[in-house]
Order: sequence, then structure tokens, then C-alpha cells
Amino acid sequence: MEGVRVLEVAQFTFVPAAGAILADWGADVIKVEHPVRGDTQRGFINMGGFQLDPNRHPLIEHPNRGKRSVGIDVSTPEGQEVLYEIAKTADVFLTNYMPQARQKNKFDIEHIRAVNPNIIYARGSAYGDKGPERLVGGFDGTAFWTRSGVGHALTPEELGGALPQGIPAFGDSIGGMNIAGGISAALFHRERTGEAVELDVSLLSTAWWAAGASVTQGMETGETMRSLMPGTTTSVNPFMANYLTSDGGTINLCIVSPTGYIRDTWEHLGLPELADDPRFSEVMPLIQNAEEGVRLIAEAIAAKPFEYWRQHLKTMRGQWAPFQSLVELATDEQALANDMVVEVEAADGGKPFKVVRGPVQFNHEPLETTRAPQASEHTEIVLMELGLEWDRIEELKDKGAIA
Repeated sequence: MEGVRVLEVAQFTFVPAAGAILADWGADVIKVEHPVRGDTQRGFINMGGFQLDPNRHPLIEHPNRGKRSVGIDVSTPEGQEVLYEIAKTADVFLTNYMPQARQKNKFDIEHIRAVNPNIIYARGSAYGDKGPERLVGGFDGTAFWTRSGVGHALTPEELGGALPQGIPAFGDSIGGMNIAGGISAALFHRERTGEAVELDVSLLSTAWWAAGASVTQGMETGETMRSLMPGTTTSVNPFMANYLTSDGGTINLCIVSPTGYIRDTWEHLGLPELADDPRFSEVMPLIQNAEEGVRLIAEAIAAKPFEYWRQHLKTMRGQWAPFQSLVELATDEQALANDMVVEVEAADGGKPFKVVRGPVQFNHEPLETTRAPQASEHTEIVLMELGLEWDRIEELKDKGAIA
């Protein structure tokens, strides 16, 4: 993406996450923030019950690394003129502001296209840019988790209530990746045809794509799967279930198609005799005797601790995984070997801040990026690059149009 300029007028994580991915890929992403408040998310002091350090802020670093920040008050005519000056040099305009705010502050598509007809205009929204709820806002907790059916599917019916979303900005980050992919396709299309398109991604459509197989099943049959309570299973395959270890850990077996894996699996589970037991030696009998198979496997795994199974099963041919927390993944040998974590300079000058690499890796190369900018950090630099004289910059500052 080197040579591509993205002008981002967006807040929170959905949409800024797209800018972060494009910055990871080499684009020059200019983030516009309010000259006094900055991105509203900078003011968040709590995430899921955990106190946040404003100088080491996960909800700022994750969706904003690699960008430059320019402070512009887009509600003023002078600020809008500065925005248009940047837009003239940009390939992509990226926003998640509501339609009414885009119109009021004159950065909807007709305003931006008036100064740059060749710009790709990308919108992120809660529910889409068409229909009766076009003007309704939302977050991933409402649009991605609650309304979409994702939260319902992941909440066991026996709970008698609804599980809250346990990962902040979950749908936001997935949706941001979708927007980045759409922008890439739009840039490719423009390169081939000369046409600049507008594109939309909503949190609702992101959730439905992520849950697409279940959504399709629901439309076909009127029924979909739901998560089950621990210790219960409807699986007809004993090689597909969660099993508790002696010290309370969990091992997930996920051998979807047991053909060719049966003997090796029983041997690794310490039950080699079952490989010759007619109840469990072939796929059909294994399925027919699933309940007994689950009982025998549960007893075997419960006899030894989590770390034993974590090491012992590494040579098993079938598919399995240790049930890990997000904290444990941060030290996972395989995750680190694939450069899934990158260190950036911390805004407070302390130890490096660790952020997550985007899911796409090119040529096996680790990501090189910079920390998220402080609010309005690059205002003067960017405007001088555009050719604004210092006297003009000072005048705009005096009027409060820029920071």
C-alpha cells in the first residue's frame, strides 16, 4: 500500500481498525481528530472492568497504530477547508460518522467528491447505509453481538438469560478487516477501470458473514445451533468435545472426520485397547457408541494434568487444542513464531507496548509499525507537506479550526 493515502474521519474501533490494517500494509493513514477532545475513545478509562492508563491505552493502540493524527474542527468552515485540502491528496476517505453528522459538517460523499472525484469513499455503520434504520447508530455490543443473533447463539439456553460480550471491540476489529479488504478491491478496481466506488460495511453484516453457515441453516430450516453448557454434548463423535484435566484445565478434541485417526487417537489417550474394540475401532460403531466413548475419554483425560496433555498430544495426528485464555496466547510459542505480536514505542516512554499484528502476513515478514499517534500530534507536519504557510497555520490555530 505504499503511496496510498487514506484520510480517516472516524472514532472508536470500527473503521479506525480498517485504517490500522491499511497502515500495517504501508498506506499513509491520516487520522482526523477533534482539536480539543481527540478521538472520544481516548477518554475511556475502563475496559471490561479494568482501569486503563491513558498513556498505554489498548483501545487506542490497537486500532490506530501506524497512523498520523491531525487535529481539525470539521464543524467550522475553516476546518472543512483544511479537510478538503487533505482530501485532494487522498486515495481513500474513511468514516464511521452518522449520515446526519456527515451532512452537517460537509464531509459526506458529495462534499468530498466535489474536491476529489477519484477518491474511494468508505463508510462503516451499525446497520447499513440503506433502509429505515440508516440513521440509527450502534456499537459492536448492539449490532454485532446482540441484534445479529451471535450473542444468542453463543449463550447456552439453560442460562435463562443473555451473556454479555466478553471481548471489547470484537465485531469492530473483524469489521475493520472487512473494510480494509473492500478498500483493497476498490483500489484494484480503480486501477483497472478508472472508476472510484463507494463502499459500505456494517457491524450487522459483519456478524452475519461471520455466522454465515448458521444463518443460512436458520433461513433454510428455522433452527440453528446454540452453545451448550459445560459438561453437556450432543455430539455423535466422542473425538469432538471438551474434556477436563485433573487440575481443571480443558482439552478440546476436534477430530471432525475420524477416518484414519482412530488407532492413533486411542493410543495417545492411553486407551490403546479400544483401537481393537469393535465398538470403537471403526467410524460407524464409534458414532453408535459415542456416549460410552465420551465417558472413557473423560476418565482418561481427567487422570492427568493439563500440562501433561498439552505436551503429550503434540504428536497426535488428529486435531486438538488446549483451551487457553487471551493472556496465555500472548506467550504461545506458535503465535510468537508467526510474528503475531509486535512491539511499538510507548507514548509514555516506558517499556515497549505490545500490539497484535493483523491476520494477513506478506512474505513471512514480521510487521514493522509505529505507536498510535497522540491526538493532533502531526497537524503541523501534514499541513506543511500540503504547502500551507506557517502564517496560515497559526491563523487556523488562533481560530480553533486546527490544533
